[in-house]
Amino acid sequence: MNENTAIGTLYIVATPIGNSRDMSPRGIEILTNVDMIAAEDTRRSMILMNKLEIKNKLVSNHKFNEYGKTKYFINEMLSGKSVAVITDAGTPCISDPGNELIKSAIEAGIRVVGIPGACAAVTALSISGFDLSTFLFYGFFPRENSERRKLLEQMRKGAGTRTFAFYESPKRIMSTVDFFIDSEAQCRMCLCNDLTKLHEMTFRGTPEEVKQQLLTKGNYEKGEFALIVEIDKEYIFNKVEHIFSPEAMLVDVLVKEACSVKDAIKLVLKDENNSYSKNELYAASLNLKELFG
Repeated sequence: MNENTAIGTLYIVATPIGNSRDMSPRGIEILTNVDMIAAEDTRRSMILMNKLEIKNKLVSNHKFNEYGKTKYFINEMLSGKSVAVITDAGTPCISDPGNELIKSAIEAGIRVVGIPGACAAVTALSISGFDLSTFLFYGFFPRENSERRKLLEQMRKGAGTRTFAFYESPKRIMSTVDFFIDSEAQCRMCLCNDLTKLHEMTFRGTPEEVKQQLLTKGNYEKGEFALIVEIDKEYIFNKVEHIFSPEAMLVDVLVKEACSVKDAIKLVLKDENNSYSKNELYAASLNLKELFG
């Protein structure tokens, strides 16, 4: 693939997020002609390769073996072979494996070439109708409520943008929507399900309206979701609010409840005003122990 040097090239190739016809001709050409394809899941990628009539060597490169396989791929490219990285769907490294290999390739002086194509987050943003002069992509929405509250607080601070993009699992999507409802978050949502597929759906409105649309759909625990949230202007913090340190919150609970540090951490995590994670509170407890013994 690279005739100007003895070193191979690393191609980062976007694949369809649902509709195989979205695969670009250039992407097909690259996947056909490279020496090997580093795939997140070789079984799923084989289905796409068969549809596209591509016959090439697939080598596993998922998040659990990415560090171990990186050296193998780097050595192959240094010997003159070219490698294409693909994930199960969409653009590699966007909440998918690939970044470790790319960083190592750059350090080794290997040329890295991006082959653009589908990306669920960008597709959802493009149809949201929200202000996209600036936006932030956060990957998958946090699972723990303390992490969620902390993130919502960051979103309310604005930092120059009101629009945020997330991915979410079908098994957690209702919990995520409920979090925005329970938090009385003033925002609009554009929730996309099964983008580019035959039965793709888009749910729009306030968190309450989106929840009702999901309930009306009925079977919403299937297919991946891309969630775009636009914070209302009136909901943005107009001033920097005072935030207690995690140490101060723990000391307050310890004094009031006369409990152990372990129980204090649990109580703080349940506090709706807390925006610290379990790990942050644990680190704060160690800091207090070091300070006061």
